[in-house]
Amino acid sequence: MEEVNLLGFWPSPYSHRVIWALKLKGVDYDYIEEDVSNKSQMLLQYNPIRKKISVLVHGGKPIPESLVILEYVEETCPEKPLLPKDPYERALARFWMQFGAEKGPTFGSFFISIVEGENAAKEVLSAQNLGRARPWR
Repeated sequence: MEEVNLLGFWPSPYSHRVIWALKLKGVDYDYIEEDVSNKSQMLLQYNPIRKKISVLVHGGKPIPESLVILEYVEETCPEKPLLPKDPYERALARFWMQFGAEKGPTFGSFFISIVEGENAAKEVLSAQNLGRARPWR
C-alpha cells in the first residue's frame, strides 16, 4: 500500500474512529497531530474547504471527513470488513455511527468547558495568591 498519513487531533472522536479502523484493517500509517487553533499548512492544503481534521492522505491524495475516510478505507482494504455482513446488523452499526457523529460535538463541548473552568480557577487562585500552600496557624 502507498504511504498513508492521518491528520488528527488527540481528543477528537472523529480522529479516533479513523485510527481504530486503520488498526483493525492492519494499515500502516503515520499520525500527524494537528493544533486546531493554529492549523498547519498541510491541513489547509489538504482540506481547503472545511479546514478541519480528520484528513487521510493516501499516496498524496487527501480524503477529508471521518465517515468518508471510513468508506474509503473499507473499499480500498476489503479484507477484515468493518461492518457486519448481515443487513440488519450493518444498519444498526450505521445508526450508532450517526448517533456518535451527532452527539460528538456535545461531548466535546462538555470537556472543553471543564478545561476552561479549570484554567479560570487557576487564574483566580494565582491572582489571589491562594495557589501557594500556607502553614496552618
